[in-house]
Amino acid sequence: MARLLISAAHKSSGKTTLSIGLCAALTARGLAVQPFKKGPDYIDPMWLSAASGRACRNLDFYLMGHDEMRAFFARHSAGADVSLVEGNKGLYDGLDLDGSNSNAALAKLLQLPVVLVIDARGMTRGIAPLILGYQAFDRDIDIAGVILNNLGGARHEAKLRAVIEHYTDVPVLGAVHHDPALQIKERHLGLMPSNESDAAARQVAAIGKRVAAEVDLDALLRVAAAAPPLPAVAAALVQPLAAKGPKVRIGLARDRAFGFYYADDLEALEAAGAELVPLDTLRDAHLPDVDGLFIGGGFPELFTAELEANASLRGEIRSAIENGMPAYAECGGLMYLSRSIAWQGTTREMVGVIPGDVVMHDRPVGRGYVRLQETDQLPWPDPDAVGAREIGAHEFHYSSLENLAPGTTYAYRVMRGHGVDGKHDGIVYKNLLASYCHLRSVQGHNWAARFVAWVRKMRREPHNFQAAGAARR
Repeated sequence: MARLLISAAHKSSGKTTLSIGLCAALTARGLAVQPFKKGPDYIDPMWLSAASGRACRNLDFYLMGHDEMRAFFARHSAGADVSLVEGNKGLYDGLDLDGSNSNAALAKLLQLPVVLVIDARGMTRGIAPLILGYQAFDRDIDIAGVILNNLGGARHEAKLRAVIEHYTDVPVLGAVHHDPALQIKERHLGLMPSNESDAAARQVAAIGKRVAAEVDLDALLRVAAAAPPLPAVAAALVQPLAAKGPKVRIGLARDRAFGFYYADDLEALEAAGAELVPLDTLRDAHLPDVDGLFIGGGFPELFTAELEANASLRGEIRSAIENGMPAYAECGGLMYLSRSIAWQGTTREMVGVIPGDVVMHDRPVGRGYVRLQETDQLPWPDPDAVGAREIGAHEFHYSSLENLAPGTTYAYRVMRGHGVDGKHDGIVYKNLLASYCHLRSVQGHNWAARFVAWVRKMRREPHNFQAAGAARR
């Protein structure tokens, strides 16, 4: 199984742009490239998926076990010519002192040769001790090559190549010169999502051509092919559970405002018996005929004018939830279902089923991994759980929910993180669950199957929202 890890000496070295370019360049050669991203992330995987034509998958030490990650990687790498894993932050960076969740730890777990991206702006001879130090810090890590990034020109490249060749045994696989045109626009949550940009395909193609011209792709493929065989794993560890009842139709908000979904979560929903019905919150005037609703994260604050203008859809969603439609919303979805969103001096009306108002801030309110304890108010509890169940999740939001009605009901106690107010998350209103935290359907916490089972259960009970859907057929 040809595979490699694209990591960096530190954050913001350009590894995401290079990973996108490598996926695009190798795919243009006719190779099947399977991208992976380490850690919780929606935006980078969107770009990597666009570049490779295959859904990017996330590998996460906090939310997944080691055996599960091995099985997950093997399952999704099957049929690919090469698997490319993009790290997060620097090679040795991580939450723990021992580096147990670092990029280096992932390289060990999956026996990945490491290609180190180095932002070489202003560097000459000093690049040698940097590389030597990264090699010496952990001899079990195979730093199989480096890609120099942000070079100042041909003379700068020649100097760096000479220094690296003289002092180290690490091959230079590529040297990418600085070009502002290759940079993807950034905003408060990182890169701009590819689902917002009409020019995304053109930008991916341009990055791919540039990387193909300045990286030795043949040498890179030799590095990937030299990875040792992986031990056999139990693929059943990550197979989605089969449906235990008739299919249900779940509306999925997926447009420029909402696009934060894990590919494996959507597959788990389908495996559990959901037919995912697309919903464009910006353009669709009516709610489709569905049994439930899932609104994931995104950037609704950027589209408040359009969301507010689509009053007919907002009204139908509000009526459906008021009449008992089961719904689940994460972060951006929670914001959309609130009374209003205030940002940059403007307040816009939203759906209005959550009794609170969203206010955007300049700095993150909640950021990173969280630990949640389920309460007995959770609409779709785990029937096999004994006692108070704790689950892992993650959050990244610049907004707070204010003016909440007294007596708000919550599905979670926050053991680590922020959630809605530092103590609670998961607002429950009728058959709606809306949280700032993002869940992931993984071994031991298949929330997707639980949600689908709950939608199926609710469908068996008469509700007005079903009559409204039938009237539109």
